[in-house]
Amino acid sequence: MSDFDPIYLFYLLIGVSAAMLAEGAYLLLYTKTSYRKNINRRLKVMDEKTDREGVLVQLRRERGLTAGGDYKLPLINLNQLLLQSGLTIGFSRLILIAVGVMAAVFVLVMTFERNLTHAVLAAGFGGAGLPLLALKILRSRRQKAFAAQFPDAIDIIVRSLRAGHPVPVAITMVAREMPDPIGSEFGILTDEITYGSDLETAMRNLYYRVGTDDLPLFVTAVAIQGSTGGNLGEILENLSRVIRERFKMRRKIKSLAAEGRASAMILSSLPIAMFLVIFFLVPDFYGSVWDKPLTRIGLGGAAFWMGVGNFIMFRMVNFRI
Repeated sequence: MSDFDPIYLFYLLIGVSAAMLAEGAYLLLYTKTSYRKNINRRLKVMDEKTDREGVLVQLRRERGLTAGGDYKLPLINLNQLLLQSGLTIGFSRLILIAVGVMAAVFVLVMTFERNLTHAVLAAGFGGAGLPLLALKILRSRRQKAFAAQFPDAIDIIVRSLRAGHPVPVAITMVAREMPDPIGSEFGILTDEITYGSDLETAMRNLYYRVGTDDLPLFVTAVAIQGSTGGNLGEILENLSRVIRERFKMRRKIKSLAAEGRASAMILSSLPIAMFLVIFFLVPDFYGSVWDKPLTRIGLGGAAFWMGVGNFIMFRMVNFRI
């Protein structure tokens, strides 16, 4: 570790700068016309296929489902995680990515530590843990985006119902007018109703694909109206107002907890940042004790207690309402 060449850090910074330059050029060239052309994934697939049933089958298979809408693997939690994350790579590519991550972690640990046992353990954790962590992060982001779009989608349905359209037609307008994730999800809902599913079953499938807390209210309202009757437009209008108020409350709580969240991030990153600064500026500072077993035990204990502290701080500034 003491033979670290600072030129590699220089190369890394050059790579990061090039990536940021490419992203800036892409954002400058990206136009609203291309956005309108590809409003959501379902409409893009419909441009390529004229068969509506084929579009539904393709969208299901991209999300890790069978052609009939069932889970492909008996691992329900993994199927549901991939489905709700919104990835369109399927299980085969996900396994290839996990194997690639495992191989990269193995080579990295062997290069720096040359310990086969540690390399195998790290590769197993990287191949299994990192893809699952990435899927959970993607699922959380997608659910937040869906929740932000949901009140506007309900408003579109309400206006369509007041214009005299039936519920399936109102849902179709959401699928045609709104971007992902809600556009494609309501589009799949429309296609399922078109090809044999009843409204309540198709809407429950929507909840399984998304998993947000506000969807059961919508599903229940439509199901009750379908069985007992009533003014669905008025019910959904009140539901939209309630969801918006809940969304405002979540944003208010998030802003009130911003100070604690920032403190948690600073306290968590400061030890790691100081370690890296000392390591790059004075590579020999840890050279005499780096290979000692007691050093690894101490670092492992410090990482464990830091994880406990981070978990406590996370629970203090993140809670559900």
